[in-house]
Amino acid sequence: MHPIFDADCRRCPRLAVFLESVQVAEPGYYCRPVPPFGDPLARIVLVGLAPGMHGANRTGRPFTGDHAGILLYRTLYKFGLASAPTSIAADDGLRLSDARITNSVKCLPPSNKPTPAEIKECNAYLKAELAQSHSARVLLALGSIAHMAVLRAYALPPARFRFGHAAEHDLGDGRVLLDSYHCSRYNTQTRRLTTEMFEQVIERARHLAQGQALP
Repeated sequence: MHPIFDADCRRCPRLAVFLESVQVAEPGYYCRPVPPFGDPLARIVLVGLAPGMHGANRTGRPFTGDHAGILLYRTLYKFGLASAPTSIAADDGLRLSDARITNSVKCLPPSNKPTPAEIKECNAYLKAELAQSHSARVLLALGSIAHMAVLRAYALPPARFRFGHAAEHDLGDGRVLLDSYHCSRYNTQTRRLTTEMFEQVIERARHLAQGQALP
């Protein structure tokens, strides 16, 4: 059985070298593969892109300490999925309930852009995590790369499952892949993703996880 996470993984040479250089420049940063965070029995699994330089790569927890986490954790809190509206540090006491956050790529990539080969290499961890997440009912992809990573983990053809904000895809095993634009600084500041849009997706995820049908 493949592990769902390996803190010592160095399978992507470019990422390993880059992490080492960041560690030299920022000795207080986490600078390792970032583990999933949240409820191990969650029905909602949020899949992001990769750790941010001054967010998860600094703190060691997904979407923690950077701009992308502001809207995410505030919204999770609003819908009862997080114990606090802000995520500052890995030891701040915040807990998730019925939700877990993971990433398509566990290591910080240069310019926040992993290569296709790195996404493919790291997919074995996501595949194993989803296979072992027996309670999961909704896989919420934050962005198109996360969407594609979930499809790769399921060995499903991308042409049949088009990414689109709030799009829903039946994965055939009692699970739904739900898409959202990524809650990045760029998307929120340009209003490609508004607070209302993101809240609607999280609310939909919660209802789907509870087995409630909405129009």
